[in-house]
Amino acid sequence: MPSEYPKLVRDRIPEIIKEDTGMEPECRTLSDDAEFLEALLQKAVEEASELRHSSETGDLEEELADLSEVIDAILALKGRVTEDIRKIQEQKREKRGGFEKRILMQEPPRR
Repeated sequence: MPSEYPKLVRDRIPEIIKEDTGMEPECRTLSDDAEFLEALLQKAVEEASELRHSSETGDLEEELADLSEVIDAILALKGRVTEDIRKIQEQKREKRGGFEKRILMQEPPRR
């Protein structure tokens, strides 16, 4: 999957690249929360796309873990914890259901 730069990477990636190649990648630290959030949201899209294609690569669990890491970072940035999201998830499941029935709507109802 092609990658676009600049892109948010895990903390040890520059160090690993330097160890593997002997070259130091050009990096900067995002100190602005709004810029960091935007980078995290972009990373979430990237990870979701990789998750979408994980059936082809056989990396379902790894891609779920990557997406979960990004979600955890967003929660930490916003001063939230997973339990906050779980409560909302439970409320939505109670009101609208989950995905247990595997319903695939073919098209919306017509008037």
